[in-house]
Amino acid sequence: MMPPKRRKYCRSLPPDVLSDLPDNVIDVILMCLPCKDAVRTSILSKKWRYHWCRLTKLTLDSSLWVTKKDLLNPTVKFTKIIYQLLSLHEGPITKFTLNIGFLENSPDIGNFISFLSRKDIQHLVLDLSWKMLYKLPSSLFTCSQLRHLTLRNCLMHPPSAFQGFDMLTSLELCNVKISSVLLESLISRCRVLTRLILNIPEILSIIEINAPMLRSFNFRGDISFICLKNVPLLVKVSLAGDDMRAENLDFAKVFESCSALEHLRLDFFNAMFYDDYDEAPTRRPFVLNSVKRFYLPHIMLIDSYKLSFALFLIRSLPCLEYLEIQVYNEDDSGTEESLELKHLSNVTFNHLREVKIELFTGRTSEMQLIKLLLANSPVLVRMLIDRRFLDDEPLDTRLQVFAEISKFSHASPKAEVVYLD
Repeated sequence: MMPPKRRKYCRSLPPDVLSDLPDNVIDVILMCLPCKDAVRTSILSKKWRYHWCRLTKLTLDSSLWVTKKDLLNPTVKFTKIIYQLLSLHEGPITKFTLNIGFLENSPDIGNFISFLSRKDIQHLVLDLSWKMLYKLPSSLFTCSQLRHLTLRNCLMHPPSAFQGFDMLTSLELCNVKISSVLLESLISRCRVLTRLILNIPEILSIIEINAPMLRSFNFRGDISFICLKNVPLLVKVSLAGDDMRAENLDFAKVFESCSALEHLRLDFFNAMFYDDYDEAPTRRPFVLNSVKRFYLPHIMLIDSYKLSFALFLIRSLPCLEYLEIQVYNEDDSGTEESLELKHLSNVTFNHLREVKIELFTGRTSEMQLIKLLLANSPVLVRMLIDRRFLDDEPLDTRLQVFAEISKFSHASPKAEVVYLD
């Protein structure tokens, strides 16, 4: 018989808090844990046992491989884990993330994709091995409930009978090999698509983007192969031009139907420019009246031709209100050119309210740009200058730069120059 003091002590013990948690709270806790830890919670109590089998969101990634022994043959262990999920999971899976980019080869996931298609999958992320592109199984195209689809490092060939993902609102393809014809068809058949991200290394013909509900578009590659044909609701665009001639780009064709575009980012860091300015083609004029925010990263202002190209882009956005330029200086020892800007003295930026210059170094070309924008922006409120790189210069040099900028004339009486640390 238990002594009275012992019985009193037992009666004072708190109840099993973990077992008393509501199911929805347990679900939240499990979804915050790596998959292997979620499985281990089965030992906590009877209520927690196999609760992970009813999770609607699952992630399989490198956290499953925790020992050197696991890494000897990770593909085999992956197959066992997939089998366990197939045999034990109950109910729907609304979101599934598979990140196995670190594996030498992507194992066959055809049966698992087929399993997900019967689980009402809505959000699917497949980040497969980057060493060998994996051909996606046809069962992927039977996932009729998909809202979000992210694919990395794979071959994509939709079957001829595929009519599109009727509910898909977000599509991201990175290092996905797909023909231009099939990609164009895929996009046009996702009729409620609002967000599109493409990083396609090999595009051999022009792709017309026909997506009437699209609101955000992010592209990396040869921009000259992109034509935004039917995108009346598109408000945000980011284009990074790789392996292309920036001057050859027909902007009017690219932005053919972007009447609602407000946010524009153009990155020509990996693009090519003509070395001989006399032989460079004449830039074709284009105007985007709706753009209010423009971000131009990695622009080498030390090069007078590239500074001229940047000004050409800015002038093509007559209603621009917010401008952000990130300066890129590849070689500090290079000889700086001076660009004659008198021909732009009559250009007015009537709506420009804020300018931010990132990675400012105080070079002549940067000073010329700041001087031009201050003198020709009648409603400018702030000129923000990131001075982190300038702080590496001697104090006398910094003071000289600040003094020179303070003498620049301002078209706007409200304009102030603010230096950011």
